[in-house]
Amino acid sequence: MAGRKLPNNLKLGVATSAYQIEGAWNSDDKTPSIWDVMCHQPNNIEDNTTGDDACKSYYFYKRDIDMLKFLGVDFYRFSINWTRLFPNGFTNITSSAGLDYYNNLINELLANNIEPVVTMYHWDLPQKLQDLGGWANPLIAYWFEDYARGLYKLFGDRVKTWITINEPHQIAVFGCGMDMLAPRINCHGIGEYLAAKNILMAHARAWHIYDEEFRKSQNGVCGIVIASDFAQGATNNIKDVEASVDAVEFHIGLYSHPIFSSDGDFPERVKRRVAAKSLEQGYPRSRLPEFTNDEIEYLKGTSDFFGFNHYTTYFYTRANYESSIIPSFYDDIGAKIVEMNFEKGVTFQCTIVPKGIRRALNWVKDTCNNPNIMIFENGFDSYGGLNDLNRVSYYRQYFDDILDAIEIDGCNITRYTAWSLMDNFEWASGSRLKFGLFQVDYDDENRKRSPRCSAIWYKQLISTRTLNLNYVPLLEDICF
Repeated sequence: MAGRKLPNNLKLGVATSAYQIEGAWNSDDKTPSIWDVMCHQPNNIEDNTTGDDACKSYYFYKRDIDMLKFLGVDFYRFSINWTRLFPNGFTNITSSAGLDYYNNLINELLANNIEPVVTMYHWDLPQKLQDLGGWANPLIAYWFEDYARGLYKLFGDRVKTWITINEPHQIAVFGCGMDMLAPRINCHGIGEYLAAKNILMAHARAWHIYDEEFRKSQNGVCGIVIASDFAQGATNNIKDVEASVDAVEFHIGLYSHPIFSSDGDFPERVKRRVAAKSLEQGYPRSRLPEFTNDEIEYLKGTSDFFGFNHYTTYFYTRANYESSIIPSFYDDIGAKIVEMNFEKGVTFQCTIVPKGIRRALNWVKDTCNNPNIMIFENGFDSYGGLNDLNRVSYYRQYFDDILDAIEIDGCNITRYTAWSLMDNFEWASGSRLKFGLFQVDYDDENRKRSPRCSAIWYKQLISTRTLNLNYVPLLEDICF
């Protein structure tokens, strides 16, 4: 069979997150998260759906595992719902029902030779902690440390790959600086930077606890996942190129530089721009919080891998931010996105720019001391349908460039993860956007799952360990 052989050390998996698939939002003794609260308020979700039931994976997790077995994956990335396990938000009380659910899921995965990769935090903060300030309160670093320690104690004998926090940029900018995601603080130009520092400190505390108290006995790894959609200049004009460099530093470097660079701290370009803008706007000091010297040292090196999520590349031109919202994260960058003539999914975030993932991977290699890169999300959206050959085309093109990044550029990539195993609740977009390899029938009480062409394609990639650029998958008449 003609094609490109996959490296022997590249593990292949799929991902989901708790709020997006579990449902059972108030079952047993689970308490509300910020997403439960957001979804139950009118007009916050585009199609007015909620994650109350979602895919009902709380009840049907064994069927999810049947789907994983069908694909033949090496690992399954899922997240813990904080309030399902610790209803108070603090770790003084553990839910026996929540503990049973995650123990059963982990044990069933291992019984089927599927590695559990666990995300501690995938956006569903306990509402009780949000009421105390959430990610704007520096004490959350200690609350998260306690939470992480609780997870290590409960599951660390079986879980060997831990992700502390998924996509701090989205949490900080869209949830704290804007009102796109929960908890919708909308404190633009300030909230995102307070959250950024506190998220990083929370992550670092969770990593240090693992390193000092659990690594020797549990022999696993622990790291953070950073959204790594890339940026390029809309033209070759030096101003546009500089704008794209700033965009990368604000979107990725803000979180990667304190952890992976040799000197630590927030990136110099970000510090300079926010300080200058703050001065212009009459603030007595920069809106970007400072790290102390001790904090800079404490953060450096606190990830055993670079968790890498990527969907597309955006094109920037240097411009003043065209909005009355000042200050803001985007005004601080001083650039705007220009739509280019590329094929896209149903949203802008899935514009198909395959070369962009290779550029992003090389940026990580070059600026983050050539880390072990684990790709933990990559996917394409649609409005549904089983015959998703456009999604297959996306995966095929992106995977081709990932292999170039490995074979030609020397990027150290050890995992690839398709987002997502199945259709799920897609945050503020509700249930209308579909990212799943498997279609979920939300009109069916039992949430029937059916494999799309992309599931058949991924199954073939995994079984042959070969990227066949000419393979066209055919639908199989099967459901789960």
